[in-house]
Amino acid sequence: MLNQRKELNFEGQNIYIGIDVHLKSWTVTILTETMPHKTFTQPPQAQILSAYLNEHFPNADYYSAYEAGFCGFSAHYHLQECGINNIVINPSDVPTSQKEKWQKNDPVDSRKIARALRSKELIAIHVPDKKSLSDRSLIRMRSSLVKDMTRFKLRLKSLLYFYGIRFPKEFENSNTHWSKRFIKWLREDIVLDTSARQALDLFIKEVENQRILLLEVNKKIRHLCKTKTYKNNIDLLQSIPGIGITSAIVLMTHIETIDRFKNTDYLASYVGLIPNSHSSGESENKGEMTFRGQNHLKAILVESSWVAVRVDPALSLSYNTYIHRMQPNKAIIRIARKLLNRIYYVLKNQREYVCGVVN
Repeated sequence: MLNQRKELNFEGQNIYIGIDVHLKSWTVTILTETMPHKTFTQPPQAQILSAYLNEHFPNADYYSAYEAGFCGFSAHYHLQECGINNIVINPSDVPTSQKEKWQKNDPVDSRKIARALRSKELIAIHVPDKKSLSDRSLIRMRSSLVKDMTRFKLRLKSLLYFYGIRFPKEFENSNTHWSKRFIKWLREDIVLDTSARQALDLFIKEVENQRILLLEVNKKIRHLCKTKTYKNNIDLLQSIPGIGITSAIVLMTHIETIDRFKNTDYLASYVGLIPNSHSSGESENKGEMTFRGQNHLKAILVESSWVAVRVDPALSLSYNTYIHRMQPNKAIIRIARKLLNRIYYVLKNQREYVCGVVN
């Protein structure tokens, strides 16, 4: 007499999970290799999803994907810890029909991710390790402080302009602003009504507090640069004209290891220093710089390039050649690409950069 089997065993079978990640919930679609299983909403916890999969598909191989967004890579780490083979994808890379674009909702998004994952149409983006993410947070904190400092200074000056207060002759040059003498002048020599004076004092206090925070984070970054993880590569990067200690640590916390890039083209694509292309038939058109990539690295490289063209003879020659046929802001993008090639060479070969000599 045959007995009914009471246990489930999906060993050797693949289960595909598409996740639409939100702050308060996840919308999940589960597909087997041959048919859809279920689309549902659950709390944003990997353990709950893992428990559901183990109950309904025990011993199967689980594969999941979600779009990169506000939660960063924390969901990825938790899914991996629960035994789910997860990848993080660029939202622009998910195949989407016109109907899905116009009738968009969370279940639709999760289903198309699961469907593309099962058909192996998704390309995973690089997931940095936890140490690099932690260090990157400190670097980006400095960037935020610098932006806030600029805003506070502009607000203070706006208040002065509003009340018709002009800078004395010794402070007409903006390079003299925010020195101790300038702050003293703001505190002691400007006469305003009570409320306006209080507003000015609060602006000054904001600037000074922001300066203290900025000095503190700069000390922590300098200490980070001296650690074993970064010191050697940062010393090498600083041999390149235009690359300072701050630029170097930004580069290293994003690049992590240069060995993950096959060549300079892959590195340039990661940064975003490649043009858009619109070609059809015999018509070929190279557009503006792509919107994809790492905006933090783009900004650092462009800023460093303006310094490099004044110091490196070879880059200076290239820049002067470019500006005869294009605008300076477009020419500097090409210099940034050349600078990125130098960065790749230095890190790949572990050799200091030597400035080229123009014959």
